[in-house]
Amino acid sequence: MRKKFIGCYNPSVILTYIGLTSAVISIWLAMCHITSWSIFCLMFSGLCDMFDGTIARRIKRSETAKKFGIQIDSLCDLVCFGVTPAILGITLYNGGRLEFIGVIAGVCLVLAAVIRLAYFNVAEEERQQNSTERRHSYEGLPVTNSSVIAPFAYCVGSLISKKYVLPLFYSVSLIATAFFFIFNIKIPKIYGKANYVIIGLALLLFIAVLIV
Repeated sequence: MRKKFIGCYNPSVILTYIGLTSAVISIWLAMCHITSWSIFCLMFSGLCDMFDGTIARRIKRSETAKKFGIQIDSLCDLVCFGVTPAILGITLYNGGRLEFIGVIAGVCLVLAAVIRLAYFNVAEEERQQNSTERRHSYEGLPVTNSSVIAPFAYCVGSLISKKYVLPLFYSVSLIATAFFFIFNIKIPKIYGKANYVIIGLALLLFIAVLIV
């Protein structure tokens, strides 16, 4: 029977779509200069990404659905953890004369995210053809880490100075993050209860964002 809608809509993919929706809202909030809640939506996107893979492994999927899941996850990751923190960084300059630095940092982050995600897709497809074991480490910093690095950079920059230092510190942090996206270093993958520790730390980080 011919499907009415193209694409896949299993529970794991739906969670990815929710994360993408949160990222788009984050961009809108950043453009409205509602920074604290923009960061909350960015972190919520990271939370969605943390569990979509777990759900995917627990449901039965066709090979097409598995391949679709890999592609859609990367496409959404680009928006959520590449474009969103980049735009947030640009809006921190509030149209000032140094805004071009935010643009440069944003370009670096998005470009590095595209390269890493494309490389990961190829490497993951090859890995799955040769092994059924779960991945234990990543090559380069996973793109999703910007959902924590960006809020942390915002907090530190705010503690130093909100006027000039904050956007500059945030931009430098994005450039450093972009470097580690494509730097060939082994990053251990987090499993199980460690995820809940990260959620707790992320909650504390968001409280810090509200305070500063």
